Amino acid sequence: MDGIRLDRRDGVLTIALSRPERLNAVDGALTERMLDVLNELPRDPSTRVVVLTGDGRGFCSGMDIQGDPGQETKEGRVQRLYRGIARGGEVTARLREIPQPVIAALHGPVAGMGVSWALACDLRVADPTTRFVVPFVNLGLSAGDCGLSWLLPRLVGPAKAAEITYRAQRLDAARAEALGLVTEVCAEGGDLDAAQALADELLATSPYGLSRTKELLNMSLDVPGLRQQIAAETGVQALAFFTEDLAEGMTATMQKRPPRFRNR
Repeated sequence: MDGIRLDRRDGVLTIALSRPERLNAVDGALTERMLDVLNELPRDPSTRVVVLTGDGRGFCSGMDIQGDPGQETKEGRVQRLYRGIARGGEVTARLREIPQPVIAALHGPVAGMGVSWALACDLRVADPTTRFVVPFVNLGLSAGDCGLSWLLPRLVGPAKAAEITYRAQRLDAARAEALGLVTEVCAEGGDLDAAQALADELLATSPYGLSRTKELLNMSLDVPGLRQQIAAETGVQALAFFTEDLAEGMTATMQKRPPRFRNR
């Protein structure tokens, strides 16, 4: 299916990058298919959580700069690369913007554009084979790639982001966890199962509360100050008081039982 594989079950959409023969290197067809799927999700209330993973030995080896040798195009190489990078950046933005939390299930190489896509997810589960590879400056490129220079400093702080990118470091799962890049490290080969277990945990929460929390956390990264963020939070929180799920959550807490949210 144009480089990705989809699996839907009980409110969870799993998107697998599926070019295992190329370590899931991202080509134009894969990017456009990703955007098609992501652009539908804001209109899909039945999908509550998204899991992003990669088939085969690794999550993603980055942009496929060789392209498809059989693909005919009238574009020059510069124009093709520019479009590919820009569209890859659009995937990064859409992963942040969709209302559903996104969990990355990581293993093997997470390189180049794949790093940006992984960091654009809300939570990340990694097995011990995971390696974040940020080689840009050693290749003559900038580490400003598909949102990486915006995402990384916000996750690890500006000084650590500078160290990682200036020195083109490789981060194993243990160091990534220590830096806060990884939510949890699971047993080898268990990243997808661990991500699905985490998705099940999120499915037990309030749909309104979860999606609005993602929205507010994203807004806080751009908002110019505390007062503007408080104003945004106040509007979201006030509306929550008019939902049936709030009454259910309060009642379940009083009765010391798990809540049964219905997104109403």
